[in-house]
Amino acid sequence: MTRILVLSLLALLAPSCLVGQWPVHSMDRPRPRVVDPGPERPAVPAPSDAIVLFDGRDLSLWMAARDSGPAKWAVRDGYVEVAAGTGAIRTRRGFGDVQLHIEWATPAPPAGEGQERGNSGVFLMGMYEIQVLDSYQNVTYADGQAAAIFGQTPPLVNASRPAGQWQAFDVVFRRPRFAPDGSLRQPARVTVFHNGVLVHDDVAITGRTAFGRSARYEPHADRLPLSLQDHDYPVRYRNIWVRELPE
Repeated sequence: MTRILVLSLLALLAPSCLVGQWPVHSMDRPRPRVVDPGPERPAVPAPSDAIVLFDGRDLSLWMAARDSGPAKWAVRDGYVEVAAGTGAIRTRRGFGDVQLHIEWATPAPPAGEGQERGNSGVFLMGMYEIQVLDSYQNVTYADGQAAAIFGQTPPLVNASRPAGQWQAFDVVFRRPRFAPDGSLRQPARVTVFHNGVLVHDDVAITGRTAFGRSARYEPHADRLPLSLQDHDYPVRYRNIWVRELPE
């Protein structure tokens, strides 16, 4: 009877103290099961109230993140490609709560393994990363595969398409709220669809993205630029738009 009672109490406590207790980037953490998201799809047109950040023609709404100079990534054939070594790019304007649509493709044929294959990232407010990676038949740590909240929460499933095919993130992002004294009032929250498949359902972000250590929050402005990561791989992006959401 005592054993049953203990097990029942553990089951009740599991959501708060037993789930998610994996070290950052642990290879032992269970990896999401694979689902087929269906065939590659044409670009999704932006709705009438969207702010189109990249329409395939130029990077006039972007700048280099490191020095605020012109963005140096290559624009061709309707997409922009990471120019290795030039650094991240960021939008010229800031955003808070948004719906974001962004399409991307990793290099084909694939080369490398784990994090060394088609690595990039979408940084909401320049701080909170949704991982871009070739995760099609490619093993890496669960909190670093495609569509993961990097270093924090793996996607519910692996909905990746093969390298070279266009993929899409559809994101609903609610920024963190800070009190006047800088303390955290509400964490950021995010819902993400990867290739039309739900992979994060109103998930709390635990802090600013960090590599190899737990994330934490630092107070910041209510509106900050969106940025795309240069991780030295020629990842391509196209059809990027946002809708600002009422707060």
